[in-house]
Amino acid sequence: MSANPKPFERFRTFLMFGAPGSGKGTQGKVLGTIPRFHHMACGDVFRSLDTRTSLGQEFVAFSSRGQLVPDETTVKLWRANIRDRVTTHQFKPDIDFLVLDGIPRNVEQAKFMEQDIDVVQVFHLSCPDRSELARRLRKRALKENRFDDANEEVIAKRIRTYEEESKPILDYYSTGIYEGRQMVTDVDASQPPAKVVLDVLSRIMELDVWKEREKVRV
Repeated sequence: MSANPKPFERFRTFLMFGAPGSGKGTQGKVLGTIPRFHHMACGDVFRSLDTRTSLGQEFVAFSSRGQLVPDETTVKLWRANIRDRVTTHQFKPDIDFLVLDGIPRNVEQAKFMEQDIDVVQVFHLSCPDRSELARRLRKRALKENRFDDANEEVIAKRIRTYEEESKPILDYYSTGIYEGRQMVTDVDASQPPAKVVLDVLSRIMELDVWKEREKVRV
């Protein structure tokens, strides 16, 4: 027997994906209120971090120097957090779907997470009008009293980083081992939030994996 057996199977996962301001966090939270969906945002990982642990100290070592946390460390932190949720029965992977937003943030993170998540569908919240994204980001920053984040240069940099580092994830989930499967669903993120979530749920209910799990009585 292995000294470190893998305690959990890969989690059936929906990815909420899109540029900053596209509403992926909002949609993830809405889904998370519905039974059999468990929402987890990347920010949850860092907000709940225990800096007394070795992983926490690893995070502090980078963040205290103003450095980006490496992808492998970010995934380790995520992995520890999600397994805590399983252990405490917040997330029940035998009956729940995992809904992620903000992670994986790039292709390297997606590769690291292959052993943990079985991606069922990627919902690309598409908003080609970048001025609308900027408007939403300014509004959110002011509402949350994060005035520095309302700066035009900061907003432009966030959108540029998404285009260069995050958007290639869409190609990753459309090629390679995923080629031939309809992995990415484009959803018009400029619609009212209620219409966006309706489009997302309509697509989910078409999937065989949802129809099978819906038969499970709990």
